[in-house]
Amino acid sequence: MASKHKIDPYMIDEDNRPLTDDEIKRLRPGHEVFKELGIEAPRGRGRPPVANPKARVTLRLDGDIIDYFKAKNPKGWQTRVNEALRKVAGLD
Repeated sequence: MASKHKIDPYMIDEDNRPLTDDEIKRLRPGHEVFKELGIEAPRGRGRPPVANPKARVTLRLDGDIIDYFKAKNPKGWQTRVNEALRKVAGLD
């Protein structure tokens, strides 16, 4: 009976053999290795966390209100609505 998992001959790399069980047991988290070597670990990807994150809401507005804020520039209209609400609420 043939094996279910066939080895792809194009994936065999003699210079990069699979790890042995002993090598796997000796693996450590990267941050430990960087600390031991005195090297700063690479920073994570993505945006840094913000102190006051915005909340996602669904808000139904009149069409003419949306048209007003999109008239100057369609990009950034939600930011302009947020700024207008902060001004009216006295939070600015």
